[in-house]
Amino acid sequence: MRQITLRQSQNSDVETIANLRAIVLRNDLIRLGRFDEEKVRQRFRNAFDSVHTWIIEADSSFVGCIAFKPTLDGYLMEHFYIHPNYQGKGIGSQVLKNLLEQNDVKGKRVILNVLQGSSARRLYERFGFKVESEDLIDVYMSLIVEEDSGTVEDR
Repeated sequence: MRQITLRQSQNSDVETIANLRAIVLRNDLIRLGRFDEEKVRQRFRNAFDSVHTWIIEADSSFVGCIAFKPTLDGYLMEHFYIHPNYQGKGIGSQVLKNLLEQNDVKGKRVILNVLQGSSARRLYERFGFKVESEDLIDVYMSLIVEEDSGTVEDR
């Protein structure tokens, strides 16, 4: 398994992540009739918060990112993108497992949304996320992270 590390993003990472977002979401957004090369990047730029966004590196190479923001009753997970060249290699599972095992996440609700038809939904379902609602574009999911378990079951 590759050595996966997270480092807090910096404002200078915004374009690298915006470009990754366009690559990762392209096929799903085209399928949904919603892809616009510039809008997909601009939506990220408008929402980017370096304090709550982490760069995912595998063996010191940039492979993705994730934002994990505190909310009133838990956390919002968003902008979880793994470059297509690194998808399917367990990186997303490893990152998600590590986040959900943090002590300050236990007992809290984690919410996210995923595009309709996205293969990422299977990852979230394996970790126990349940659908709360959905529309034509997005599926809204949540998970209450168990307090009493020492670790999130290996997935």
